[in-house]
Amino acid sequence: MSDLTKILHVDDDDDIRQIALVSLEVVGGFNVHQCSSGKQALDEAEAFAPDLLLLDVMMPEMDGIETWQHLIAKESLAKTPAIFMTAKAEDSTSKKLLDSGAIAVITKPFDPMQLADQLRKAWNDYFAS
Repeated sequence: MSDLTKILHVDDDDDIRQIALVSLEVVGGFNVHQCSSGKQALDEAEAFAPDLLLLDVMMPEMDGIETWQHLIAKESLAKTPAIFMTAKAEDSTSKKLLDSGAIAVITKPFDPMQLADQLRKAWNDYFAS
């Protein structure tokens, strides 16, 4: 198992990105690259070479699932685990994402003091299985 150090975070909401950045970099100690759209993520992800993808589900133009599908179609990102963040807390949405291969689903609003630990736990559980 490699260490979780680099996270690509994709979310169209400026406030969410700002809170997540502080949560993941200051509290969690991660190196975070943020994108405000799926298209930006597709343009920038390979150069950043993330260990983990953290994707918002609902975004305009290209949603998180479509973004993820395009990202993992790239050879360099094909094995990069994904965690989704969604304001839709329904079990069916989470189950669909997990069944598609996501390693975790985090419900918004999230606790900024717990986010880094949630990602580490999902990462460790994924590589322990």
